Amino acid sequence: MISRIAFFLAMVSIAAVMVATPSAASSKHGATWLPAHDEQVSFVVDGTTTYGTLHLPARRHGERLPAALLLPGSGPTDRDGNQPPSMTPGTLRDLAGVLGQNRVATLRFDKYGTGRTGLGAYAGHPEDLDYPALVRQAGAARDYLRRRTEVAPHRVALAGHSEGAMTALVLAAQAPPHRRAAALVLLQPQALRFLDLVAMQLHDQTGQLVESGELSPEEGKVVDRAIDVAVVDLRGGRPVDTSAMPAPLATLFQSLAGPNRRYVVTDDAVHPPHVARRLPPLPVLLTCGELDRQVPCHTTDQLTAVVRQRVVLPGVGHLMTTADGTLSTTLTRELSDMRW
Repeated sequence: MISRIAFFLAMVSIAAVMVATPSAASSKHGATWLPAHDEQVSFVVDGTTTYGTLHLPARRHGERLPAALLLPGSGPTDRDGNQPPSMTPGTLRDLAGVLGQNRVATLRFDKYGTGRTGLGAYAGHPEDLDYPALVRQAGAARDYLRRRTEVAPHRVALAGHSEGAMTALVLAAQAPPHRRAAALVLLQPQALRFLDLVAMQLHDQTGQLVESGELSPEEGKVVDRAIDVAVVDLRGGRPVDTSAMPAPLATLFQSLAGPNRRYVVTDDAVHPPHVARRLPPLPVLLTCGELDRQVPCHTTDQLTAVVRQRVVLPGVGHLMTTADGTLSTTLTRELSDMRW
Protein backbone atom coordinates (compact mmCIF):
# COMPACT_ATOMS: atom_id res chain seq x y z
CA MET A 1 0.00 0.00 0.00
CA ILE A 2 2.79 2.37 0.91
CA SER A 3 4.32 2.20 -2.58
CA ARG A 4 1.13 3.70 -4.02
CA ILE A 5 1.27 6.80 -1.81
CA ALA A 6 2.06 10.00 -3.71
CA PHE A 7 4.37 12.07 -1.59
CA PHE A 8 5.44 15.38 -3.02
CA LEU A 9 7.32 18.52 -2.08
CA ALA A 10 4.84 21.40 -2.03
CA MET A 11 7.30 24.27 -2.20
CA VAL A 12 6.16 25.95 -5.42
CA SER A 13 5.10 29.46 -5.73
CA ILE A 14 2.89 29.60 -7.35
CA ALA A 15 -1.58 38.97 -21.08
CA ALA A 16 -0.44 41.75 -18.88
CA VAL A 17 -3.07 43.65 -16.90
CA MET A 18 -4.22 46.60 -18.96
CA VAL A 19 -4.25 49.95 -17.20
CA ALA A 20 -6.17 52.92 -18.54
CA THR A 21 -3.62 55.70 -19.01
CA PRO A 22 -3.39 59.07 -20.67
CA SER A 23 -2.03 59.07 -24.21
CA ALA A 24 1.48 60.27 -24.90
CA ALA A 25 0.13 63.32 -26.68
CA SER A 26 -2.13 64.39 -23.80
CA SER A 27 -1.03 66.79 -21.12
CA LYS A 28 -1.97 67.49 -17.53
CA HIS A 29 -1.10 70.86 -16.11
CA GLY A 30 1.10 71.36 -19.14
CA ALA A 31 3.24 68.22 -18.66
CA THR A 32 3.47 65.55 -21.35
CA TRP A 33 2.34 62.12 -20.17
CA LEU A 34 3.96 58.93 -21.36
CA PRO A 35 1.77 55.80 -21.63
CA ALA A 36 2.21 52.70 -19.51
CA HIS A 37 4.21 49.95 -21.16
CA ASP A 38 6.24 46.77 -20.59
CA GLU A 39 9.89 46.71 -21.63
CA GLN A 40 11.95 43.56 -22.08
CA VAL A 41 15.26 44.10 -20.29
CA SER A 42 18.39 42.21 -19.29
CA PHE A 43 21.34 42.53 -16.92
CA VAL A 44 24.45 40.44 -16.24
CA VAL A 45 25.35 38.82 -12.91
CA ASP A 46 28.15 36.31 -12.26
CA GLY A 47 28.55 35.77 -16.00
CA THR A 48 24.86 35.07 -16.60
CA THR A 49 22.60 37.30 -18.68
CA THR A 50 19.31 37.51 -16.79
CA TYR A 51 16.15 38.47 -18.67
CA GLY A 52 13.13 40.24 -17.25
CA THR A 53 10.19 42.57 -17.73
CA LEU A 54 10.16 46.19 -16.58
CA HIS A 55 6.65 47.60 -16.21
CA LEU A 56 6.44 51.38 -16.30
CA PRO A 57 3.09 52.97 -15.40
CA ALA A 58 1.88 56.13 -17.10
CA ARG A 59 4.04 59.02 -15.99
CA ARG A 60 4.90 62.59 -16.73
CA HIS A 61 7.92 63.21 -18.92
CA GLY A 62 11.00 63.21 -16.67
CA GLU A 63 9.11 61.92 -13.63
CA ARG A 64 10.86 59.36 -11.42
CA LEU A 65 8.51 56.77 -9.94
CA PRO A 66 8.62 54.56 -6.86
CA ALA A 67 9.44 50.98 -7.84
CA ALA A 68 9.40 47.40 -6.58
CA LEU A 69 11.52 44.38 -7.41
CA LEU A 70 9.31 41.27 -7.59
CA LEU A 71 10.93 37.96 -6.59
CA PRO A 72 9.41 34.54 -7.45
CA GLY A 73 8.85 31.51 -5.26
CA SER A 74 10.84 28.28 -5.12
CA GLY A 75 11.41 25.74 -7.85
CA PRO A 76 11.31 26.60 -11.57
CA THR A 77 9.10 29.68 -11.08
CA ASP A 78 9.60 32.29 -13.80
CA ARG A 79 9.23 36.07 -13.94
CA ASP A 80 5.43 35.86 -14.12
CA GLY A 81 5.09 33.49 -11.16
CA ASN A 82 4.48 30.49 -13.44
CA GLN A 83 5.86 26.97 -13.75
CA PRO A 84 4.82 26.18 -17.33
CA PRO A 85 3.20 24.26 -18.79
CA SER A 86 1.20 22.85 -15.89
CA MET A 87 1.07 25.73 -13.44
CA THR A 88 0.40 29.22 -14.77
CA PRO A 89 -1.32 31.39 -12.14
CA GLY A 90 0.54 34.54 -13.23
CA THR A 91 1.07 35.59 -9.62
CA LEU A 92 3.89 38.10 -10.20
CA ARG A 93 2.44 39.31 -13.48
CA ASP A 94 -0.81 40.17 -11.71
CA LEU A 95 1.09 41.73 -8.81
CA ALA A 96 2.89 43.98 -11.29
CA GLY A 97 -0.51 45.00 -12.66
CA VAL A 98 -1.83 45.93 -9.21
CA LEU A 99 1.27 47.95 -8.37
CA GLY A 100 1.16 49.59 -11.78
CA GLN A 101 -2.33 50.85 -11.04
CA ASN A 102 -0.80 52.49 -7.98
CA ARG A 103 1.85 54.08 -10.22
CA VAL A 104 4.66 51.86 -8.96
CA ALA A 105 7.17 50.63 -11.55
CA THR A 106 8.13 46.96 -11.24
CA LEU A 107 10.88 44.63 -12.40
CA ARG A 108 10.39 40.87 -12.49
CA PHE A 109 12.91 38.45 -14.00
CA ASP A 110 13.56 34.82 -14.92
CA LYS A 111 15.77 33.50 -12.14
CA TYR A 112 18.29 30.70 -12.67
CA GLY A 113 16.76 27.63 -14.26
CA THR A 114 13.68 29.38 -15.65
CA GLY A 115 12.43 31.16 -18.75
CA ARG A 116 14.84 32.84 -21.11
CA THR A 117 17.61 33.02 -18.48
CA GLY A 118 17.96 29.27 -18.05
CA LEU A 119 20.92 28.02 -16.05
CA GLY A 120 23.28 30.59 -17.52
CA ALA A 121 26.78 30.12 -16.17
CA TYR A 122 25.62 26.97 -14.35
CA ALA A 123 24.69 25.13 -17.53
CA GLY A 124 26.50 21.79 -17.51
CA HIS A 125 27.03 21.82 -13.74
CA PRO A 126 23.69 22.75 -12.10
CA GLU A 127 24.77 20.94 -8.93
CA ASP A 128 27.00 23.96 -8.17
CA LEU A 129 24.06 26.36 -8.00
CA ASP A 130 23.43 27.50 -4.43
CA TYR A 131 21.04 29.84 -2.70
CA PRO A 132 23.52 32.75 -2.35
CA ALA A 133 23.69 32.82 -6.17
CA LEU A 134 19.96 33.64 -6.22
CA VAL A 135 20.49 36.39 -3.66
CA ARG A 136 23.27 37.89 -5.81
CA GLN A 137 21.01 37.68 -8.87
CA ALA A 138 18.26 39.50 -6.99
CA GLY A 139 20.78 42.10 -5.83
CA ALA A 140 21.88 42.73 -9.42
CA ALA A 141 18.22 43.14 -10.40
CA ARG A 142 17.71 45.68 -7.62
CA ASP A 143 20.76 47.64 -8.73
CA TYR A 144 19.57 47.62 -12.35
CA LEU A 145 16.17 48.92 -11.27
CA ARG A 146 17.74 51.68 -9.17
CA ARG A 147 19.78 52.84 -12.17
CA ARG A 148 16.79 53.30 -14.46
CA THR A 149 16.13 56.98 -15.17
CA GLU A 150 12.37 56.42 -14.78
CA VAL A 151 12.85 55.23 -11.17
CA ALA A 152 13.51 57.19 -7.98
CA PRO A 153 16.57 55.23 -6.74
CA HIS A 154 15.82 55.71 -3.04
CA ARG A 155 12.19 54.60 -3.45
CA VAL A 156 12.79 50.97 -4.49
CA ALA A 157 10.95 48.31 -2.48
CA LEU A 158 11.68 44.58 -2.35
CA ALA A 159 8.67 42.27 -2.74
CA GLY A 160 8.74 38.48 -2.85
CA HIS A 161 6.41 35.50 -2.78
CA SER A 162 7.20 32.34 -0.78
CA GLU A 163 10.95 31.64 -1.17
CA GLY A 164 11.19 34.97 -3.00
CA ALA A 165 9.98 36.68 0.17
CA MET A 166 12.87 35.14 2.08
CA THR A 167 15.24 36.35 -0.65
CA ALA A 168 13.79 39.86 -0.34
CA LEU A 169 14.31 39.67 3.43
CA VAL A 170 17.94 38.55 3.08
CA LEU A 171 18.65 41.23 0.48
CA ALA A 172 17.09 43.96 2.64
CA ALA A 173 18.99 42.86 5.75
CA GLN A 174 22.41 42.75 4.09
CA ALA A 175 22.13 45.89 1.94
CA PRO A 176 24.57 48.72 2.63
CA PRO A 177 22.99 52.09 3.51
CA HIS A 178 23.25 53.46 -0.05
CA ARG A 179 21.27 50.47 -1.38
CA ARG A 180 18.75 50.29 1.46
CA ALA A 181 15.27 49.10 0.52
CA ALA A 182 12.50 51.66 0.82
CA ALA A 183 9.98 48.99 1.90
CA LEU A 184 9.69 45.21 2.25
CA VAL A 185 6.75 43.08 1.09
CA LEU A 186 6.76 39.47 2.31
CA LEU A 187 3.93 37.52 0.67
CA GLN A 188 3.26 34.05 2.15
CA PRO A 189 6.96 33.96 3.10
CA GLN A 190 9.22 31.00 3.67
CA ALA A 191 9.64 31.89 7.32
CA LEU A 192 11.22 28.67 8.63
CA ARG A 193 14.42 26.90 7.70
CA PHE A 194 13.90 25.06 4.44
CA LEU A 195 14.18 21.50 5.74
CA ASP A 196 11.96 22.29 8.72
CA LEU A 197 9.30 23.42 6.28
CA VAL A 198 9.77 20.33 4.08
CA ALA A 199 9.48 18.04 7.12
CA MET A 200 6.36 19.86 8.32
CA GLN A 201 4.69 19.49 4.93
CA LEU A 202 5.58 15.80 4.66
CA HIS A 203 4.44 15.03 8.21
CA ASP A 204 1.17 16.79 7.43
CA GLN A 205 0.69 14.63 4.34
CA THR A 206 1.51 11.49 6.31
CA GLY A 207 -1.09 12.44 8.90
CA GLN A 208 -3.71 12.90 6.20
CA LEU A 209 -2.91 9.46 4.77
CA VAL A 210 -3.24 7.85 8.20
CA GLU A 211 -6.52 9.67 8.78
CA SER A 212 -7.88 8.50 5.42
CA GLY A 213 -6.85 4.90 6.09
CA GLU A 214 -4.30 4.72 3.28
CA LEU A 215 -1.61 4.18 5.92
CA SER A 216 -1.94 2.42 9.22
CA PRO A 217 -0.82 4.35 12.33
CA GLU A 218 2.24 2.07 12.56
CA GLU A 219 3.14 2.71 8.92
CA GLY A 220 2.69 6.43 9.50
CA LYS A 221 5.17 6.34 12.39
CA VAL A 222 7.72 4.53 10.21
CA VAL A 223 7.37 7.14 7.46
CA ASP A 224 7.58 10.06 9.92
CA ARG A 225 10.73 8.59 11.44
CA ALA A 226 12.31 8.18 7.99
CA ILE A 227 11.59 11.85 7.21
CA ASP A 228 13.21 13.05 10.44
CA VAL A 229 16.30 10.87 9.99
CA ALA A 230 16.72 12.04 6.40
CA VAL A 231 16.59 15.70 7.47
CA VAL A 232 19.18 15.13 10.21
CA ASP A 233 21.47 13.34 7.75
CA LEU A 234 21.12 16.06 5.15
CA ARG A 235 22.06 18.72 7.68
CA GLY A 236 24.91 16.61 8.97
CA GLY A 237 26.44 16.17 5.51
CA ARG A 238 25.88 12.44 5.59
CA PRO A 239 24.41 10.17 2.88
CA VAL A 240 20.65 9.79 3.10
CA ASP A 241 19.42 6.20 3.30
CA THR A 242 16.23 5.97 1.25
CA SER A 243 16.10 2.16 0.98
CA ALA A 244 13.25 1.75 3.46
CA MET A 245 11.22 4.72 2.19
CA PRO A 246 8.12 4.54 0.00
CA ALA A 247 9.17 5.12 -3.61
CA PRO A 248 7.86 8.71 -4.03
CA LEU A 249 9.43 9.79 -0.74
CA ALA A 250 12.69 8.10 -1.66
CA THR A 251 12.72 9.93 -5.00
CA LEU A 252 12.24 13.25 -3.24
CA PHE A 253 15.10 12.76 -0.80
CA GLN A 254 17.38 11.33 -3.50
CA SER A 255 16.89 14.64 -5.33
CA LEU A 256 17.41 16.76 -2.22
CA ALA A 257 20.52 14.80 -1.21
CA GLY A 258 21.84 14.41 -4.76
CA PRO A 259 22.04 17.05 -7.50
CA ASN A 260 20.21 19.66 -5.38
CA ARG A 261 22.16 19.15 -2.17
CA ARG A 262 24.27 22.31 -2.38
CA TYR A 263 21.20 24.43 -2.99
CA VAL A 264 19.19 22.70 -0.26
CA VAL A 265 21.90 23.03 2.39
CA THR A 266 22.59 26.70 1.67
CA ASP A 267 18.87 27.55 1.60
CA ASP A 268 18.35 25.63 4.85
CA ALA A 269 21.15 27.63 6.47
CA VAL A 270 18.94 30.73 6.44
CA HIS A 271 16.70 31.22 9.48
CA PRO A 272 14.39 34.10 8.50
CA PRO A 273 13.57 35.38 12.03
CA HIS A 274 17.30 35.73 12.73
CA VAL A 275 17.80 37.56 9.44
CA ALA A 276 14.90 39.91 10.21
CA ARG A 277 16.63 41.12 13.38
CA ARG A 278 19.23 42.79 11.14
CA LEU A 279 16.67 44.84 9.20
CA PRO A 280 16.98 48.62 9.30
CA PRO A 281 13.81 50.58 10.09
CA LEU A 282 11.49 50.39 7.06
CA PRO A 283 7.83 49.75 6.21
CA VAL A 284 7.05 46.01 6.14
CA LEU A 285 3.99 44.15 4.86
CA LEU A 286 3.88 40.44 5.80
CA THR A 287 0.92 38.34 4.67
CA CYS A 288 -0.24 34.78 5.15
CA GLY A 289 -3.17 32.93 3.61
CA GLU A 290 -6.00 31.65 5.78
CA LEU A 291 -6.18 28.48 3.63
CA ASP A 292 -2.47 28.09 2.88
CA ARG A 293 -1.37 24.48 3.45
CA GLN A 294 2.16 25.02 2.10
CA VAL A 295 3.24 27.79 4.47
CA PRO A 296 0.43 28.03 7.05
CA CYS A 297 0.09 31.20 9.06
CA HIS A 298 1.58 29.59 12.17
CA THR A 299 4.88 29.08 10.33
CA THR A 300 5.27 32.88 10.24
CA ASP A 301 4.78 33.37 13.99
CA GLN A 302 8.47 33.83 14.83
CA LEU A 303 9.07 36.14 11.89
CA THR A 304 5.97 38.14 12.77
CA ALA A 305 7.27 38.60 16.31
CA VAL A 306 10.33 40.34 14.85
CA VAL A 307 8.69 42.53 12.19
CA ARG A 308 5.69 43.11 14.50
CA GLN A 309 2.89 42.94 11.98
CA ARG A 310 1.01 40.39 9.89
CA VAL A 311 -2.03 40.55 7.62
CA VAL A 312 -4.07 37.37 7.26
CA LEU A 313 -5.62 37.08 3.80
CA PRO A 314 -9.06 35.50 4.27
CA GLY A 315 -10.27 32.73 2.00
CA VAL A 316 -7.07 32.26 -0.03
CA GLY A 317 -4.20 29.79 -0.16
CA HIS A 318 -0.56 30.02 -1.11
CA LEU A 319 -1.13 31.71 -4.47
CA MET A 320 -3.19 34.49 -2.82
CA THR A 321 -6.00 34.10 -5.36
CA THR A 322 -9.74 33.70 -4.93
CA ALA A 323 -11.93 31.11 -6.68
CA ASP A 324 -12.10 33.24 -9.84
CA GLY A 325 -8.29 33.43 -10.09
CA THR A 326 -7.93 37.07 -9.04
CA LEU A 327 -5.63 38.31 -6.31
CA SER A 328 -7.04 38.70 -2.82
CA THR A 329 -8.86 42.02 -2.41
CA THR A 330 -7.34 42.30 1.07
CA LEU A 331 -3.89 42.06 -0.50
CA THR A 332 -4.60 44.61 -3.21
CA ARG A 333 -6.00 47.01 -0.59
CA GLU A 334 -2.92 46.60 1.63
CA LEU A 335 -0.61 47.22 -1.32
CA SER A 336 -2.57 50.32 -2.31
CA ASP A 337 -2.26 51.67 1.23
CA MET A 338 1.54 51.24 1.32
CA ARG A 339 3.66 54.28 0.59
CA TRP A 340 7.42 54.44 0.13
